[in-house]
Amino acid sequence: MTSAFALSLPSTFLILGTAFGYAVATAGIKLVSQGHPDVGIVLGTLGFLLAFLAEALLMRKADLSVVYIAILVAETVLVMLYATMIGEGLSLRQALGAGLVLAGLAVVTL
Repeated sequence: MTSAFALSLPSTFLILGTAFGYAVATAGIKLVSQGHPDVGIVLGTLGFLLAFLAEALLMRKADLSVVYIAILVAETVLVMLYATMIGEGLSLRQALGAGLVLAGLAVVTL
C-alpha cells in the first residue's frame, strides 16, 4: 500500500501530520464533551485516521522512541494553541510547567 511518494515525504512533514491529526481528534473530543457529537465524532475519526496513517509511514523511516517524542512535542504545542483559541489558556504556572516538559523532551531527543 505504501507508494514511493509516501516514503519520500520528509519526516518533519509526517511528524507534523501525525501531531495535527491527534490535535484535530482532541478538538473533536472536546466538541463531543460540549454537546456537539456529530461534528466532534467526525473530527475525532478524521483526526485519528490522519494520525494513524502519517505515524505508520513515519515508523518505516525512524525508530519509535525518536518518532514518539517528536510527535508529543508537536502535538502538545498544537493542543495548547487550540486551548488558548477556545479560551482555555494556561495560567503562568501551567505554562511554565509545560515549558519544562517540552524542554525535557528536547533534551532527551538531542
